[in-house]
Amino acid sequence: MAEGVPRAGSALPAASLSSLPLAALNVRVRRRLSLFLNVRAPVAADWTVLAEAMDFEYLEIQQLEKYADPTSRLLDDWQRRPGASVGRLLELLAKLGRDDVLMELGPSIEEDCQKYILKQQQEASEKPLQVDSIDSSITRINDMAGITIRDDPLGQKPECFDAFICYCPSDIEFVHEMIRQLEQTNYRLKLCVSDRDVLPGTCVWSIASAVGWWWWSLTNTCKARNVISRLSLHSASLQVPIRSD
Repeated sequence: MAEGVPRAGSALPAASLSSLPLAALNVRVRRRLSLFLNVRAPVAADWTVLAEAMDFEYLEIQQLEKYADPTSRLLDDWQRRPGASVGRLLELLAKLGRDDVLMELGPSIEEDCQKYILKQQQEASEKPLQVDSIDSSITRINDMAGITIRDDPLGQKPECFDAFICYCPSDIEFVHEMIRQLEQTNYRLKLCVSDRDVLPGTCVWSIASAVGWWWWSLTNTCKARNVISRLSLHSASLQVPIRSD
């Protein structure tokens, strides 16, 4: 097998292997590597020669000799170092003349790499889409266009209100009184009343999101008639801020 190149017929290019971490190799492949490399033989490069090629120092190799499976421990330690990858491991084995290991374990290594790539792709597709940061609470798209009857058709200048009135149909008369006292007096406030100002068929979520960036929200529940009298409404209207523009 040529240096840095997978076996003939491999579906994985060398560039892909070079970027895969050593963690892509499962226990079965690691154990089979140990069977080849743990044996000290004068005619073949063993795990100690591989460790030197991985830039392990003499004292580090002596420490690894204390383990029953030094090859497995070597791979565990090496994969935490910069530059460790499946492709680099294949290159070193080819450089050391261990073509027997490459021929025997090549299909299993390729299978592990393919499984690892598919798993990474699946996990990436399942992650929710997120942005790195949020720098504004105001929408950057034209979802706010075409909500009220006076919105610019091109969405350049959406209509603005001083208050959004939320009410029950049974309280429509009370809403009319609010309109009279807050819009038709010297206060000159501009209220958004859904039955009057919102375009028919507008999505309720678009209305709700638009309310979030309107100046403020004034709500009137179905019990308002029993809580707020005309006199208290008039008092409340005196505290309503008037736009400076």
